[in-house]
This record gives sequence, C-alpha cells and structure tokens, in this order.
Amino acid sequence: MYSTAFIDLPALDAAAGEVRLPGSKSISNRVLLLAALSNGTTTVHQLLASDDTRVMLDALRQIGCAVDEAGSSVHITGLGGRAPRAPAKLFLGNAGTAMRPLTAALALLGGEFELSGVARMHQRPIGDLVDALRQLGCRIDYLGNDGYPPLRIAHAACAPAPDVPALVPGVPPLALAEPIRVRGDVSSQFLTALLMALPLAAGRQSIVIEVLGELISKPYIAITLELLARFGIVVERQGWQRFTIAAGSRYQSPGSIHVEADASSASYFIALGAIASGAGGPNGAQGIRIAGLGLDSIQGDIRFVEAARAMGAVVTGGPHWLHVQRGAPGQGWPLKAIDIDCNHIPDAAMTLAVMALYAQGSSRLRNIASWRVKETDRIAAMAAGLRQLGASVEEGADFIRITPPPRAEDWKAASIDTHDDHRVAMCFALAAFNPAGLPIRIQDPKCVAKTFPDYFEALFSVAQLAAERIPVICIDGPTASGKGTLAAALARQLGYRFLDSGALYRITALVALRSGLRIDAGHEERIAALARTLPVRFESDRVLLGSDDLTEAIRSEEVGMNASRVSALPAVRAALVALQHSFRRLPGLVADGRDMGTVIFPAAALKVYLTASLACRAERRYKQLISKGFSANIADLCADLQERDARDGTRSVAPLKPAQDALLLDNSCQTMDQTVALVLAWWQEKQFGAVSAPGRQPGAVTAPG
Repeated sequence: MYSTAFIDLPALDAAAGEVRLPGSKSISNRVLLLAALSNGTTTVHQLLASDDTRVMLDALRQIGCAVDEAGSSVHITGLGGRAPRAPAKLFLGNAGTAMRPLTAALALLGGEFELSGVARMHQRPIGDLVDALRQLGCRIDYLGNDGYPPLRIAHAACAPAPDVPALVPGVPPLALAEPIRVRGDVSSQFLTALLMALPLAAGRQSIVIEVLGELISKPYIAITLELLARFGIVVERQGWQRFTIAAGSRYQSPGSIHVEADASSASYFIALGAIASGAGGPNGAQGIRIAGLGLDSIQGDIRFVEAARAMGAVVTGGPHWLHVQRGAPGQGWPLKAIDIDCNHIPDAAMTLAVMALYAQGSSRLRNIASWRVKETDRIAAMAAGLRQLGASVEEGADFIRITPPPRAEDWKAASIDTHDDHRVAMCFALAAFNPAGLPIRIQDPKCVAKTFPDYFEALFSVAQLAAERIPVICIDGPTASGKGTLAAALARQLGYRFLDSGALYRITALVALRSGLRIDAGHEERIAALARTLPVRFESDRVLLGSDDLTEAIRSEEVGMNASRVSALPAVRAALVALQHSFRRLPGLVADGRDMGTVIFPAAALKVYLTASLACRAERRYKQLISKGFSANIADLCADLQERDARDGTRSVAPLKPAQDALLLDNSCQTMDQTVALVLAWWQEKQFGAVSAPGRQPGAVTAPG
C-alpha cells in the first residue's frame, strides 16, 4: 500500500492481464457481525483485509467474541445468546458498515457502550436508525450533534410485550407489538442494521419492519437477506416496504462461509478494460480478466456490467471470472454517453463518472442523493475533480451531468483531492489513461486502505507503458554530496522505486574480493560475469543481495575505494547497465549515482547534479564515520575526496560531470529537508506546471540547455 502524501501517475498507454480482487466489504462486515451473533464458530474465508474490517474485528473482540485470524481466513466464535462484554468504548473509524449494524445489535443485546469514529463519521447521519430503535424502548443518547455519532447506548425501561421474554435478565422486554418503522431514502444501512439485529428479539412472535419512503440501494438489502438465510434467519419480504422476521428465529453458524470478491472494486477494472486497449493477458489475450467474481454474484454492484456494456464495453464472464475489453472503433470505442438511474449501484456508479470522460456526448447519472452522505460529499468531490481534468459538469441534489473535454488538447493535468474517500482515489486513477498523455496526481493514496489496500499495485500490475516513458529522476554528484540521502528521501515521498547505483558497484567490489579476485584489468571479465547475476534489492533503508543484508558491509571506506576502481572497468560497467535499467518500473524511479543522467538514463524527466564544497563534504563524511564508531581526520578526508573527484572526473568511461540539461544544486548551505523540498518543487513544476511550486532557492542554478 502507498502511504505517501500523494502518488503521481504517469500517463498510461494501455492495460491487459489478470487481477485478483479483495473480498467484498459489504459481505465481509455483514458476515463478521452475523458470526458474532451466532451460536458456534464460523470460519470466514477470503475476508477483506481493510480498515473497515479491522475496526469491526477489534470491536467484536472488545464485546467478548473469540477472534482467531489465520491469513485470509478468520475464525469467529459468536456470543450465542451470551451478553456482550460491557461497558466498552468502540472506535469504528469511518466504517458505516460497522457503525450502523453494531449500534442496532448492541442496543438489543444489553450493556453500556460508546460508539465513535473519525470526524467524517460524526458527520454521517444515523438519526433514522436511532429513531427506529427508540421505538422499541432502546436508550441511545447522542454525545455530540443530534442525529449523528458519537453515541452512548444503555438500557431503558421499555413498555413490556407480554409474549416476548427479556433479552437480558433484569432488562425489561422490548416493545415489538407494532411494526418498527424506518426511513429508507437516506441509507439502506439503517434497514440492514435492523434486519440483522431484530432476530435477537424474535421470541414467540414475528417482528415486522416497515420502510417509510422509497428504499434506496435495494441490492444491498438483497445481500443482507441472502446472508441472513445462510445464518438460519428467514425474512419474508413484501415488495421493498415490509419485512417480517419469523418468530423463534435464532442465529446458527453455517460453519464456514466464503466472501466473494468485491463487486464495487471490480468496477474500476471493468472500466479499465473498457477504456484501455492492450494485449498481454492470459495466453496473450487482450483486455482485463477479473478473478474471483462472476456474473452470478449476489452483490448488487455486479449490475455495473450492464452500464459498462451500454457504454460500449465487451464483457463476458463465468461463475468466478469476468473478462472485459474495449469495443471496436466506431462500435464500442469511443464510449457512448449514458443517462442512467444509479439507485441500484450507488458505489459503483462513481466509476461511471470517470468513464464518462472517455465518452462521446454528455452522460447523466441520476438518483444518487446518497452520495452526499457517504465518506465525503461524493457529488461535490467528483464534480470538482472532473472539472480539474477539463470536463464540464453540472451537479444537483441527486444527479451529476458530465461532458468530457471536447479534444485531447483540452484535457488538463490535475492534482485530485480525495477527501479521505477511497472511491474518489480509485476512480480518478483511471484518468491516467487520458488521450492527452498527461500525468495525474492522487492526493492521500493510502485512503484506499478502507476497502482495497493494494489497489495501486493491482493497477500497475496490468497497466502498460513503454519503459522509456516511465518517469525517472536522476540524482548525480560527487562522493559525500548527499545524493544518496536525497534520492532515498525523494523515492520515499514519491512512492517511486529507488536505485542506488553506487551500491551496485560497492556490492560488485565486495563480491569480487570475497571471490578472491583483484580489482584490475586482468580480472575485468570475471568480475563482469559476477556483476551480471547480482540479485540486488533495495527495501526501505536496506541493501539486499539475495537473502543477505549488505547495508553496513558495503559502507566501509575500503569498499568505497574499491567501488571507484570497479567503475573504471568498462566490461563491468556494461554488465551493470542492464541491471540498472531493470529498476525502471511503475510508477517511477529515483536513481542515484555518478552517471545516471549522462549515461544510464539520458532521457530522464528530471536530472539534478548535487554538489557541495569540499570542506562541507569532508565534514559530512567525518560526522558520518564518527557516528558509526570509526576514527577519522578531516584533513585526510579532504585529501581522499580530492583524489576520488580527480579519478572519477578523468576516467575514460563515463567521467563524472553534470548532464547538459541537469539542474545544478549546491547544497552546502542547505539542510537535507530543504534540499528535498526544493527538488520536489522542481518535480511538481516539471509535471504539473509552476502553480504552487516554490521558487528556486539560493544555491540552485539551472544549467544551460
């Protein structure tokens, strides 16, 4: 998962291959709670690993359920009629699929609880559910604004129902003689919460729930009913307005249950197959294959396939797979504009808004008022992002109308504010396939952890881009200029891959010496043969050769001197070139060395030649050595650095010098944080223009050309 402040997506050409999706969030959290309410132990397979399921699992542990996690499976031993452990304070993040059902279940189970979440959760309405529970005699108090979390749940004196025993000894029975009424036009999660909680109270009489107003997101209620049946609860449905829970209902574990792949998450890759051509899937096939989800899914968002087909996507599928590819020119491509009621696919419909950028004409998405009360105001968020990209957008209380940029040159590079909303981030990543070839910045990419932590990794696994177009930032410069520290910091902040070319030469020198080879022309070919097979990886701050950690071993002064000698051997340098090129992978690379911008990546998007005064470099090296417990002398270090500079600058192959188009940066008077900030500003200016990019600081000089 990318935990950087933002991720820069280069303009992507095509996509093909197979993706395996995480488990459904809607199914995962429902199943966890149903298992917790049941008698017996339930093994949940392919459970979604995300922020939302994590807060649900933590809450279940707090109220007394046994939870045993084993990879992608979780064993839940339910309460089985026992009272939950109380009092308890439950933090539920921004998970509506945890907050709403737990509120209802705990209100009926008995005990004292406080339920809270992040700031946005405290802005998401829950009043209609609380009103319905108060009809029963449950005592629920608002700890902040009326109608919104956080909540306090406690027992209250309820009007007795003569034929229904108390759920918990000493607690008066619930008022169940009349139908429980709940609004259905704000969130279907309110009805889902009641449907999952009220079987706990179904003693000698049936329980009726009546929906007031038009029920939105009906497919999500269908999921709830399907899962209730698997846990032994029969619900009779009269249309979508009246639901009856049979008397004597009792939760019983099914033993094990498998979670389908998430249909909402599939929408991004269905859209990707529809907008991006490409070959390279299974057996060289074109398009995107989605594993773990089929056309017979119980999830309502599988109907996104119908909308994608209407826009021109070619979608086929079986019980556990889908295959999507772009339609033929003039038939399915460019995409066709669409006017659609999205009530049945409220989450997946957001993906249609970005697909509309690739359509001919204006698309209108209707009946999406629920977007306003999700993780953010999604209508406003989508409208803002689409406008940034160059689209014309009209928004209303329950609709959005999108007209794409009329020409490729009318698209704009954009930095998209995700508002801590996973679906906003995942939708707008698809804009990287824009016809103008412009990069897209996604702010706060870690927000995808709510439902799809590895979303960007999955996207990059099927995205296609010519290697020479994958962005590279080169940091060149002499020894002790700080280029390695700068490059590593840039890679961390950008989420890019990192190449320490100096480490490759140091490792080659170390391996050669350990193999008994002197570093001279007489052993050049044998050293080159070793260099061709080095299994080098950079992970965090470690340098690994296979399973061996060589981070410290290659940092000695002796190895550094030998690395400089190795770099003077042409055959060894040639052997390491291909290895260095292999580090160039999506989303980008930061490469540190002495010839990155001149020899290895001469067409890099940004080249920085970092230097500092000899005295400053010697002082930095002195402090570094002393901190590691080595003895050092400033005068000797100055002499050594001068010798290295002379040798590196006069070698016959790739002498050390700035690339003609490099930005020269003397950081003698700058801290590393200042240096990193400056180079990031240069990169932003290079990618997105000068807007908001800090000006060049003293000591930074642009080289001619």
